[in-house]
Amino acid sequence: MKTADVVIIGGGASGLFAAVQIAWQGKEVVVIEHMSIPGKKLLITGKGRCNVTNNSDTETVMANIPRNPRFMFSALSRFTPQDTMAFFESLGVELKTERGNRVFPVSDKSSSIVNALVNAAKDADVRIIKDNALELIIEDNTIKGVKGEKDSYFADKVIVATGGKSYHKTGSTGDGYRFAKQAGHKVSELTPSLCPVVTTEREPAEMMGLSLRNCTLSLYEKGRDKPLYTELGEMLFTHFGLSGPLVLSASAHMDKIENGKYTLSIDLKPALDHSKLDERILRDFGDFPNRDFSNSLGKLLPSKMIPVIVKLSGIPPYKKVNQITREERERLVCLLKDLHFTVRSLRPIDEAIITRGGVDVSEISPKTMESKLVKGLYFVGEVLDVDAYTGGYNLQIAFATANAAALAML
Repeated sequence: MKTADVVIIGGGASGLFAAVQIAWQGKEVVVIEHMSIPGKKLLITGKGRCNVTNNSDTETVMANIPRNPRFMFSALSRFTPQDTMAFFESLGVELKTERGNRVFPVSDKSSSIVNALVNAAKDADVRIIKDNALELIIEDNTIKGVKGEKDSYFADKVIVATGGKSYHKTGSTGDGYRFAKQAGHKVSELTPSLCPVVTTEREPAEMMGLSLRNCTLSLYEKGRDKPLYTELGEMLFTHFGLSGPLVLSASAHMDKIENGKYTLSIDLKPALDHSKLDERILRDFGDFPNRDFSNSLGKLLPSKMIPVIVKLSGIPPYKKVNQITREERERLVCLLKDLHFTVRSLRPIDEAIITRGGVDVSEISPKTMESKLVKGLYFVGEVLDVDAYTGGYNLQIAFATANAAALAML
């Protein structure tokens, strides 16, 4: 049996951050972590570089939270991205801001962030214990502690910081939702978010490994004229469909996917309008008027994409470019401005960056992250029904909610 002022279930981003902030207040903190290495999911974020936050204001962060952004207003107002940056810099981590205001450690290694958190926790005498939390100890709607596989841990304050259900191998097994239900909380449906997309068409597989930069991706829902999402950036073709930052962000807008419900449209040349692109193609054709169509797009497109575009255009590959009709050229322009694919499904939740859904935020105090049902019980980070787009926003949510809980323990 162990006692402490605060017990935290989960040694990930929000759990370690909360532990450090609370221990700095002179409280005795125990972190229960069932993985051998704390912060394991943090190690793989941002392609192993850890996009720790987004160097923007509170309004921008909230605009990038499609689910329950208003719930986050209080926490984000009191702990901004600049506060996150100042916190890590105070721990000796040098940071840099890249395109899209994404913030990374100068080292380009996520281990810099993880090590800083773990070392700060140890320096503050936080006890990180390897154990598997089994259930909450609750009496008269008041938290008393946590029962583990190896021991029981008693405290008047318990923080559930278990993460979501994605990337099981990093320890995100969905236990937090089980604890929430034990405490009487509603948990909304859990689905993948920020997840690669499986397409109905096979053309992406023909371009597997091809990365596009400076294209515009738009997501359309059947029956709606306006896109649900549109953004300029990067994406990737894979053996199953589409991935990359734009696709992951678009996936956050998809709900109850059925084949044919959603379409992703790629504008390969967003800097050129329809007529300017037509002029550009005419110029390229004019340079080599006797060239076969299949050999005429080298200046315009990546080589891996050319056979796919030739096939989809319907223009015979061996037709000389000086014989291509205006109608055929019009088809080609339309294709380059709207290369579209049908969403069949998302990849499994284990491949999602985050979990959409979670603990119903109407039952959580937005100021303190304390349960409205069980006194002394707090939920922070991804276990909550709040998720955001790529760009460092989800980690900012983790740190802001953890900070709110820590402040409540002053």
